[in-house]
Amino acid sequence: MMAASSDVHVRICGQEIIKYDLEIKALIQDIRECPGPQSELLDLNSKVKEKFGQLRMRIENLEQMAKEQDKETDKLAILSETESHHKQMLSNQTAWRKANLACTMSIDKLEKDELLQGGDVSVRQRKTTKESMAKTSSDITESLMSISRMMSQQVQQSEEAIGTLATSSRTVLETNEEFKAMTGTIHLGRRLITKYNRRELTDKLLIFLALALFLSTVLYILKKRLFPFL
Repeated sequence: MMAASSDVHVRICGQEIIKYDLEIKALIQDIRECPGPQSELLDLNSKVKEKFGQLRMRIENLEQMAKEQDKETDKLAILSETESHHKQMLSNQTAWRKANLACTMSIDKLEKDELLQGGDVSVRQRKTTKESMAKTSSDITESLMSISRMMSQQVQQSEEAIGTLATSSRTVLETNEEFKAMTGTIHLGRRLITKYNRRELTDKLLIFLALALFLSTVLYILKKRLFPFL
């Protein structure tokens, strides 16, 4: 029952990861198509950042579930799935950065057009836009570095799990060799016991024949001395 419950939790966690991944992709597409104003772009980036936080948490939960597996094969399978989700999240981070750059260029172009028309408001908006986009770019870079660290830890854990599995395999192989050696020793002992049993039977038979011959000789001598006339 505990194994079945664990499988259910793993599946639910995987489904939630896929859900967050699709939501992030949809928000990134919205950023690509965002015509402005700056407040709308900032709102979209805030939502993306929130979704990335939720996604990262669920991936960490899945990784923890992998560590709690009893079977090494199940552990490796879940760790492999976790590593795949890490790579997908990194891909989404890159797409997020590119979408923001594209949107920034679009907004800059719009501001330049307005600036040529002599709009002071456009100058202030451009300054605000550049500052906001610089902060967003910094946030994205920080998220990419965090994902990179997580992936490095995931690779290390996978290597440790594989090493543990290899050690277990060697232990099983050595145990199997010892079992074969013990089986050979048991068979040899059985043959020796059988041989000794046969030898014992032969010895008993020889002793019996020798005793019979001895008794026959004694009876013959007694007969000749006591009853010489017979």
